[in-house]
Amino acid sequence: MSPSTSTRDPYLRPAFSLSNRMRRQAWNVCWVLLYRPSPRPFHFWRSFLLRCFGAKLGPNCHFYPGSKVWAPWNLVCDDAVCLSDGAELYNPAAAFLGSHAVVSQQAYLCGATHDYNDSAFPLISFPISLGAFCWICARASVAPGVRVGEGAVLGMGSLATDDLESWTVYAGVPAKKIKPRQQRGREEQR
Repeated sequence: MSPSTSTRDPYLRPAFSLSNRMRRQAWNVCWVLLYRPSPRPFHFWRSFLLRCFGAKLGPNCHFYPGSKVWAPWNLVCDDAVCLSDGAELYNPAAAFLGSHAVVSQQAYLCGATHDYNDSAFPLISFPISLGAFCWICARASVAPGVRVGEGAVLGMGSLATDDLESWTVYAGVPAKKIKPRQQRGREEQR
């Protein structure tokens, strides 16, 4: 295939700029060599590494060694946020995680998709927003453009394709409203 073919075919063009790809490559090397092998209780170390790559984190954030953040420079977290082992944050656009938000094991937060109606199939990204005290349970997924309200719970293995209301429990594929969540103890945690 000639170079001119690859520039004409939109499927063969990179979705991100060279500088973005270089930053991600540097971050991936850091993740493999310094972040991933760090001891489990070294949350301060992993927070430091994320900050070195532009993340804005409040105090007491717990990023576990098996967690993945695609672009730390697009990440803003309030205090006491948790991203568990196997959880993945795909954030080509801005991602905000509110105070005490918890993303459990193997959960996936997706901040981009492709415009399948466009013949060039371009990548389109969306901001990610998790409200304070929300909980994304193990193996749950949040689709691009979905806003998770304060205190909302997305049950294990569920898929959020629409916004989740505050202080409400959701479950299923696609996630449906199950019941309200009690707000007891919320003020004590702040």
